[in-house]
Amino acid sequence: MSNPLRYRQIHLDFHTSGAIPGIGSRFDKKKYQETLKRAEVDSVTTFAVCHHGWAYYDGKVGKRHPGLNFDLLRAQFDACKEIGINVPIYLTAGVNNLAADENPGWREIGPDGQFTGWSKSNIVAGFKMLSFHSPYLDYLCELTEEVVELFPDADGIFYDIINQGEDCSMWALQHMQEKGLDPKNPEDRLQSRYDALMKYYQRTTETVRRLQPEMPVFHNSGNITPGFREILPFFSHLELESLPTGGWGYDHFPFLAKYAHQLDFDYLGMTGKFHSTWGEFGGYKHPNALRYECCAMLAYGARCSVGDQLHPTGEIDESTYEIVGEAYREVAEKESYARGARNVADIALLSSLSVRGKEAFLNSERETASDIGAARVLLEEHQLFDVIDVDMDFSPYQMLVLPDDVSVDEALERKLRSYLEAGGKLFLSHDSAVDSESGCLFDIGASVSEISPFQPDYSLPRKDLRADFVNQPMVMYGQSRRLKMTDGESLGEVYEPYFNREWDHFCSHQHTPPKPEPSEFSTGSKKGNILYMAHPVFSIYRGTGQVALRQLIGKHLDLLLDGGRSVSVENFPSTARVVLTHQETENRYILHLLNGCTINRGGAVTLHGGTLGGKLNGYEVIEDVRPLHNLGVTVRLPKSVKRVISVPEGRDIEAGISPETVTFRLDSMDHHAMFALEY
Repeated sequence: MSNPLRYRQIHLDFHTSGAIPGIGSRFDKKKYQETLKRAEVDSVTTFAVCHHGWAYYDGKVGKRHPGLNFDLLRAQFDACKEIGINVPIYLTAGVNNLAADENPGWREIGPDGQFTGWSKSNIVAGFKMLSFHSPYLDYLCELTEEVVELFPDADGIFYDIINQGEDCSMWALQHMQEKGLDPKNPEDRLQSRYDALMKYYQRTTETVRRLQPEMPVFHNSGNITPGFREILPFFSHLELESLPTGGWGYDHFPFLAKYAHQLDFDYLGMTGKFHSTWGEFGGYKHPNALRYECCAMLAYGARCSVGDQLHPTGEIDESTYEIVGEAYREVAEKESYARGARNVADIALLSSLSVRGKEAFLNSERETASDIGAARVLLEEHQLFDVIDVDMDFSPYQMLVLPDDVSVDEALERKLRSYLEAGGKLFLSHDSAVDSESGCLFDIGASVSEISPFQPDYSLPRKDLRADFVNQPMVMYGQSRRLKMTDGESLGEVYEPYFNREWDHFCSHQHTPPKPEPSEFSTGSKKGNILYMAHPVFSIYRGTGQVALRQLIGKHLDLLLDGGRSVSVENFPSTARVVLTHQETENRYILHLLNGCTINRGGAVTLHGGTLGGKLNGYEVIEDVRPLHNLGVTVRLPKSVKRVISVPEGRDIEAGISPETVTFRLDSMDHHAMFALEY
């Protein structure tokens, strides 16, 4: 396969009801080609079999859509190949309504006896989950074999909805009996789920590779689980599904990308052209939003993929591709500055989810409050960071952050001690590295004991660590660990309320105010290269978005980093993002400045069923580009920079250059500015 993972991709959904006639009736090869070329698209993931279960090609295993009278997949495939556009082929996997209707015994059944999936009843609209323990997996492999044999020059197979619930179908029960598992035991049901998924990964991937050993394969489950790598041998690359308006938000993708780039896979970011999420006809996001999202993908080391949905008639949507074109023309100019670039990080965020890798994977845990809160703080404080798991190398980083609830076993403790002995710095909070009986596993210059009975209590950090606008005890919305100083450096004082809010004694509308005098407990401690904060500060920030809290966490981070920031930008708002990458083969660093003017719009609304239902209370959107002005940039690098260039336009920037530091000013920028620092 030549260049299978390209920079300007379309994921062309085509989930089409069998009740709709005239499928593909308005497909126009010339218009299809011209529209894609104008939009600078270079790859289109095209459908063989959709969630409804219908095939869009001529074959013997796949059942062609009843409203389709020609080989639509072949027509799309050939149209793209003629103009040099790659075509990965899509196969539904976890759901397939036609297979479920024709073989009801293949359906997944939960422990409560109900069907699983979007549709838990035969009279409720939605897609139907199938059991990989059942003969459905044989059928899926037969479909795969047919598609790969018909399209041996396809640029990959994209499998979708790779998931299994706690299946108690007859097939799952039979499997559990054979394995000595008890279906009444939740842990055994999870093991059965794991067995089904691994069987799926092994058989489908082997089917593709037996026929076409070099054909890329991707299995989409909507996310990757930090710390769980057992499934990665079945992947050729990663696709990070993250539609900001579909409930993911704009900070979800950076977290995933900062982990994915450590795995030595090529990866792409997958957003959508939709106002909301998948399956939306007639929904369009503002072009400025898509421009920002695609530039962010480049900055975070990803190729770009935009989700679209083809109309049942096969007529391509011109408005969509005008919007896509605005983004992809920009990507085409900039992608050479992203190719092969590696993220530069001062800090590593050790994901709390990663310490429970397999368990988190089986329970479909996609995030923890502490991980997301920590990532948001680091993004908004413009720190350079990676997201890592426990098996990755700690040595490249000046500092490790263990947010709130990272459980440290003996192996991880040994690894952390080695890191500290080599000069690394450790930032801990709340329960991270804290043993319920013996306190903190590391010498933080203080004793850590039980959880405070007060919720909330109040924090007054010492003066240099306070938020810019707060000089009084600040409410902390989560319970702290009791922290008493020994020989460490106290970072502030805890103020306790008079009492907790109870039926027989409460004060005002929310919580009780603090006593006028501080308690005997500290908010944090620093000793040597270790800093500890007693509150679950990152989880609190994830839940409340409290600006003063983010600022004080940021000052604690800078205290421990002690002047080690690689990049500082004056007058940069918290909504902006800083990314520094290294293109070693080009002898240059690339500095990305991203300016996303996000705003929450909308409210609770009843939608017409489907993926979102009524779950969202608003949408995080980008419409306006509000330029930033008078930015002062300082970059500290291990290389001696010779020249600073604004790219892709190639304009030299006047800069102050010393052996270790580069400084320059930027009069203004809109959504994305890039600078090559050549050495």
